[in-house]
Amino acid sequence: MEKIIGRERELLELQSSYSSEKSEFVVVYGRRRIGKTFLVRSFFKDRYDFHYVGGHKLNQKRQLQNFALALQQHSGAPFLPELKDWYDAFNHLQKYIETLPENKRKVIFIDEMPWIDHAKSNFVAALENFWNSWVSNRDDIFFVACGSATSWMVDKLIMNQGGLHNRITKPIYLRPFTLKEVESYMESKGGHWDRFQLTQTYMALGGVPYYLSLLDYNKSLVQNMDNLFFVKNGQLQTEFDELYSALFSQSDRYISVVRALYFKRAGLTRDEVANATGLAGGGLSKILSNLEKCDFIVSYVQFGNKRKNTIYRLSDFYTLFYLRFVEGNKTQDAEFWAHNINTPTVNSWQGLTFELACMLHLEQIKKALGIYGISTNVSCWRSEDAQIDLLIDRSDRMINLCEMKFSNEPYIITKDYEMKLRTRLALFKEATRSRSGLIQTFVTTYGVAQGKHSSVAQCEITMDELFS
Repeated sequence: MEKIIGRERELLELQSSYSSEKSEFVVVYGRRRIGKTFLVRSFFKDRYDFHYVGGHKLNQKRQLQNFALALQQHSGAPFLPELKDWYDAFNHLQKYIETLPENKRKVIFIDEMPWIDHAKSNFVAALENFWNSWVSNRDDIFFVACGSATSWMVDKLIMNQGGLHNRITKPIYLRPFTLKEVESYMESKGGHWDRFQLTQTYMALGGVPYYLSLLDYNKSLVQNMDNLFFVKNGQLQTEFDELYSALFSQSDRYISVVRALYFKRAGLTRDEVANATGLAGGGLSKILSNLEKCDFIVSYVQFGNKRKNTIYRLSDFYTLFYLRFVEGNKTQDAEFWAHNINTPTVNSWQGLTFELACMLHLEQIKKALGIYGISTNVSCWRSEDAQIDLLIDRSDRMINLCEMKFSNEPYIITKDYEMKLRTRLALFKEATRSRSGLIQTFVTTYGVAQGKHSSVAQCEITMDELFS
């Protein structure tokens, strides 16, 4: 099996739960392609007492048949059990587990659990009964539930208000890789791309391990992008619809929110999302919450407000790339990326996605600023005449106003841009009446070029520091 990259905290949490002296109900969740199953397989080295994988879009009869087959394979029974419903299925599982030696931990791993739960299937009720009537009376069961449909995993298991309330002993959420983890992953594959190219990779694919596994590190990123997205039947051409339909029921509603956010680079408030999509009420709130739980969007409060007028931004790099360059691309140019890499359109997209990459590496930015141990609030600011996408409001009464600029060389600040920044600083002071000290901070790939107008950059962070 491949070496696991990162996930140190998650592995420690699995080990801590496995070593406990009581039965454990562990939930491993996160977006599709993020490496949930690989984490569990790596920890247990594929040694389970029972393992079952829910089938996508299979009816209950077929799901139960597959569960029965898994029971037969693990137990070595000569006959396939006939299962009437999920109560019957868990009852057979209980009887099988009871035949195992008493002096060992029994590992039960059910993968893609959300795919099992159909309307009127009573799967969750049967699981509740299995846990409360049998497992809770034992101290030797290690039960792992895994699934990509994050909203289901949270609503049905972690935040369950019924029979599973407070039964989950360890929720483990897998986030996308950081830039440093992307670099470690590439090195584990024998790749030797520089950090500029790795940052571009992150800006197109994000830190999703499966997407990174499709790259051929003996070729350039440009060649890889063409092979994945623009040649006929490229492996990531059809991922978009599969991604959202696998994660969310009524995926068209989620996609409508994603599209609305895509068309507004600076983000939208909840009311603005409602106006753009026609969605409202609790349904919209749930969609926004679920998208954020799956790392597809991020939310930022506006400076000076607690939750009022929260700004939502699309933050899934694959989605941003797909909507901008793949969907509706009728050129049929198999080398589209190679032919367009230096165009204004691509440069604009790189500026947007580098901003997002920086905003998703706030811990690294704080460390580079030397404020890692200082309490901070992160926000954005809007007015009719200006906006600031990232402010770090520090408890030492200083505020970093962050500008994030992607460039293949040291970034040059022009006279006009210097005046724009100074004017915006004055507008911010006047509008917020903040008494904190303001630090104009630049986060760039290779730093700010020294020149007549560079003094406006009071603090600098480079791309290398995002890899810390």
